[in-house]
Amino acid sequence: MIEIRMHGRGGQGTVVASKILAEALVSEGKFAQAFPEYGVERRGRPVATFLRVNDHRIFLRCKIYHPDMVVVLDPTLIEGGVNVFEGLKDGGKVLINTPRKPNELNLNVNYSIATIDATSIAVKYGLGSKTAPIVNTPMVGAFAAWSGIVSKEAILKAVYKLAPVKKEENVKAAEEAYEVMKERLR
Repeated sequence: MIEIRMHGRGGQGTVVASKILAEALVSEGKFAQAFPEYGVERRGRPVATFLRVNDHRIFLRCKIYHPDMVVVLDPTLIEGGVNVFEGLKDGGKVLINTPRKPNELNLNVNYSIATIDATSIAVKYGLGSKTAPIVNTPMVGAFAAWSGIVSKEAILKAVYKLAPVKKEENVKAAEEAYEVMKERLR
């Protein structure tokens, strides 16, 4: 079983991102479970979601304390009091939305770090606003390329199905982020 924790802020689409990933994984014959953990439920407040994926039914029903992967939709959470690395397994992987390269982040951690500028991609496609971009679909596109556990095609279909508005723009954003991440991994 692979366990993934996602961190973002209310309004960035973190909950929808986990649902998109679960939908894509299930469409490929895997078993998946996605659920959020809210604090004070309002725009801008930290939000965490949890995603499990397995080749067999998942009976575990609790939050994820020791994820294999962490996805960070808002990099200010790293500096702002949320320990996004908490419980991450040895050899864990972290994907962060930032224009900076992993070695520019000065994170004193022993995890595999990847970065993608999902914010600029979201702004380019008019997802949210320039001051409050909705970065979920670029992040799930990047996640597909980075993790290798779900195909680009499944992600794009799930984005189209679950994006509440601007379906075409969300699909294009996810696809661009996928291609950018794929190129970085070469």
